[in-house]
Amino acid sequence: MENDINALLLKIGAGETNISVLRWIIMTVGTILLFYISGVICSRIIIPLVGTLTKKTSNNWDDILLNKNVIKSGCDLIPVVILTTLLPFFISIHSNMYTFLMKICWVYITIVGVKLICAILTAFKILSQESERMRNHTLQGVFQMLKIIAICIGAIIIISTLIDRDPVKILAGLGASAAVLMLVFKDSIMGLVAGVQLSANDMLRSGDWITMPKYGADGFVIDVSLTTVKVQNWDKTITTVPPYALVSDSFQNWRGMFESGGRRIKRSLFIDMNSIKFVTSEQIRRFVSNRWCKEPAEEEKIVNLTVFRNYLEEYLHNRADVNKDMMILVRQLQPTPQGLPLELYFFFNGTAWIDYEHLQAEIFEYVFAILPDFGLKAFQSPAGTDFDKKT
Repeated sequence: MENDINALLLKIGAGETNISVLRWIIMTVGTILLFYISGVICSRIIIPLVGTLTKKTSNNWDDILLNKNVIKSGCDLIPVVILTTLLPFFISIHSNMYTFLMKICWVYITIVGVKLICAILTAFKILSQESERMRNHTLQGVFQMLKIIAICIGAIIIISTLIDRDPVKILAGLGASAAVLMLVFKDSIMGLVAGVQLSANDMLRSGDWITMPKYGADGFVIDVSLTTVKVQNWDKTITTVPPYALVSDSFQNWRGMFESGGRRIKRSLFIDMNSIKFVTSEQIRRFVSNRWCKEPAEEEKIVNLTVFRNYLEEYLHNRADVNKDMMILVRQLQPTPQGLPLELYFFFNGTAWIDYEHLQAEIFEYVFAILPDFGLKAFQSPAGTDFDKKT
């Protein structure tokens, strides 16, 4: 009788074991299927649906903020979250297998989480570049530094998960080696500080024309990052300048010239001082008939350089390509052994370089050509032909 009872108990125990194994198999297969189905739903339904909905709205910010990379990174978290939730139902939480699988899951969650944060920061960077108010601030370095911080925090969390240590203790250990870390990330830290200063003081924007002879930079800024500022020079070469150099050293930014709508021309010609004389009565009649000067009072003496200087100012005022709202001045500078410098100071009514050079050349070609009509000569160092008696 006793043997029969023991046999019955063994059969019952074997049946319960078979049920447990079957239950474990069913839950494992179900979890794997759920993991796979959730991934398929996210990639084939949720991502296209969100993309379609954002395109239908009139706003542009949701297309940028909810872009494919952001949605995909967020959807990648769903299957593993489901897995970590169901894992205790078919594996004992006290088993080594459970601990190992949970570590793998948390490492995966951390990696995808960091990827999601970086995608969101990239979206915010694009939004700042398209915003009218934030477009002129160089924030790319700030976003790059935030990404580095997120990656470092993610790495610490992964390490603490794998070695079963508190992340705070790992950070405390890193604090002891802060000097080494600051040395390693010196350029990044200095670049971040410089980027904040450049942005806060509106010293530099992407697209600005800057000149920095120390680094051989003379051209347009094409990129401002955490560690470098790229300048495309006029010869199409690229010069890289560290951001902190733009704060600690001096550089010239031509943005104000473009915003003003006028480009300055400041150039001198040297007058032979021997040709500066009082005008004759015949010259006065010719000047008056050409409307270069007014009829002088009786016995009033007029100097030909005075007439020429006033004529040039009137000539510049009458040109359509000279900016009338800015200074127009023809003045004398300190006499030199090469003659008397007569400086033309005015602004081109535009900013295009080619048009600027053409205007400057055209005006000075005209000035040199009309100079003899006022009895004046431009100073020029003697050439060999000046001493050739045959010529």
